[in-house]
Amino acid sequence: MLAMPHNNSSGGSLYLPPSNHTPGKQELHNATDPQNNPTYAGLTMTLGILFNVVALIILAKAYNRFRRRSKATFLLFASSLVATDLAGHVILGALVLRRYSVGPVSSFQGGDNNPDASCLFQGGCMVFFGLCSLFLGCAMAAERCLGVTKPLLHARLVTTARTKMALTLIWLLAVCVALLPFFGLGAYTYQYPWTWCFIKVIEDTKATDLAFVALFSGLALTSLASAFVCNTISGMTLVRARLKKSSCSHRRSAGSHDTEMVVQLVGIMVTSCICWSPLLVFGLMSATKSYSGLLGDDSDTYRGLMVIGVRMATCNQILDPWVYILLRRAILRKIYRITKRRASFKGSTFHSVRWELSSFQNSEKKCVSKILMDI
Repeated sequence: MLAMPHNNSSGGSLYLPPSNHTPGKQELHNATDPQNNPTYAGLTMTLGILFNVVALIILAKAYNRFRRRSKATFLLFASSLVATDLAGHVILGALVLRRYSVGPVSSFQGGDNNPDASCLFQGGCMVFFGLCSLFLGCAMAAERCLGVTKPLLHARLVTTARTKMALTLIWLLAVCVALLPFFGLGAYTYQYPWTWCFIKVIEDTKATDLAFVALFSGLALTSLASAFVCNTISGMTLVRARLKKSSCSHRRSAGSHDTEMVVQLVGIMVTSCICWSPLLVFGLMSATKSYSGLLGDDSDTYRGLMVIGVRMATCNQILDPWVYILLRRAILRKIYRITKRRASFKGSTFHSVRWELSSFQNSEKKCVSKILMDI
């Protein structure tokens, strides 16, 4: 779970006062009122944990059922994604609630925004869990693209051992990126309203900070773009296969499994694009303008945009489990049957109405012809 700041102070503004103004204790208290804000953060954490646990149970049962099939690899990736989201909700949610419980950042009351150990850990966790979610979505899309377009090559190359190795490499890559600020590339700092930490993008942004923001945003956007390309290829391949109307029942079953997985991947991709794009774009724009000295009075606006971006990014790890809960083959079949039933009912109603109209017209014609004959 990404830390989700919230401001419920009455009459308060989402944005900070001008950057040359040092916030006082009353302003900090309004921005982090522990009587209001923890409710929102706690609710987000609870919902995220609940949804991810339900999705993890569904995926675990499916993995045991399809352990020896091609779907097992996809389910292993999906289970890892949900487990990573669950860990993120627990760790980051606990850090946010702890920050609410201890009150405003004491070091910032004196105008110093130097991060402490908990801030550095929280910022690193946000980068790690965020990148893991996007990397795993991209890996799942690439695996399905290979399975749909080159099934024989997929069966020969993709094994459980190699899948676990790929998962390990993904986690290691995310850890390496998250640890870069500890080696001088980039920095983590408290973000408005001083209850969460993330990459430094506003005020005194250095070249290393801009490079780290560009690296984070570049990797994330590349993952989203790669997933989009792979899912598009998979979808087009499945559509062409359906148009050929294969007569083999086994091929139909395999095709239905492929369709289910691609539909889930499209759901993950759409959710990730909607939820992550604002934070990535706002962060990159803020860092670029701050480094070039063009931020000026817009710093308050970009602080607010960063808050909106991180809220939307948090929703991604809450909505991801619903992709596996709702977009399963059994649920899709029920939706299809209900839709087909309604369509057939409308068609039969329209047909009966047409039959009644035609019968009425025929009877009317007969009556007219009979009257003419009598005349």
